[in-house]
Amino acid sequence: MQAARRKGIAALCLIIALLAGATSAIGVFGRGDGTTESAVSIRGERYEYVTTGVYAFNAERVVAEGVGWDVLTLFVAVPALIACVVPVARGSLRGRLIAAGILGYLVYQYLMYAVFWALGPLFPAFVALYPLAAAGIVWIVSTIDLPALPDRFSDRFPRRSIAIFCGVMALQLVGMWIPRIATGLSGDLAGAGLLGTPTLAVQALDLGIIVPLALATAVFAWQRRPVGYLLAAVFSVKGVTMSGAIVAMLVSAWIVEGTLDVAPFALFSVATLVAGVIAFFVLASVREEALAQEA
Repeated sequence: MQAARRKGIAALCLIIALLAGATSAIGVFGRGDGTTESAVSIRGERYEYVTTGVYAFNAERVVAEGVGWDVLTLFVAVPALIACVVPVARGSLRGRLIAAGILGYLVYQYLMYAVFWALGPLFPAFVALYPLAAAGIVWIVSTIDLPALPDRFSDRFPRRSIAIFCGVMALQLVGMWIPRIATGLSGDLAGAGLLGTPTLAVQALDLGIIVPLALATAVFAWQRRPVGYLLAAVFSVKGVTMSGAIVAMLVSAWIVEGTLDVAPFALFSVATLVAGVIAFFVLASVREEALAQEA
């Protein structure tokens, strides 16, 4: 891989990290003073809507969860991506895989923000970030010799663990969201948890993107296909950040509302720890080789 190409990818990662850092910092510190007003949604449900800050006109619960997500991005995802810049510039395979996983997390976060949040001052940043992160993933993948990828991992690659973890995560999301969708379609809008929005955007993204990706990772990793190694590295890193973000969201909502959703908090805390262990073993099994051997 040519030096100019490596440095270009590293520069893009740094730009994305700085933009995501600034955006998430504004979300955390520009959330407003917490003032709310009660209003009825177009579907006839009454919610407390935030009226100040960059996330104004969203339901109070939505803002509380979003700020928690921003905290995880600001203090975990962004520093991790910045830490990948030098290894990526040097051509490290491990560095590129970690960067791709973090970029996958940012694609999901800011695509969700762009289609879920009420229109506000950060909307242009959301629309800029998710395609930039997606482009970064494509650029990184284009530098990896996929057919030769299995040889770049040692026998310590946790094939069974990643397959089981991804399969469980897919089933968990299906089990969580299908009943909620059915509840909403039956007319029980409160049970569906629309939170003042016209549709279930998170559920659409999870079932349309995360579940197929998790199942593909499970199957291809189990079969030792080259793409399975790539997906395993990306999904395990993304699993740590995504599960961690959900935990941060629940804690943030707990601080605002005074009650903790114990079951999902426990579930995703465990998922974060398990994903972290799997990501460690996946990345530890990477063999770094001479740049001359890479395409």
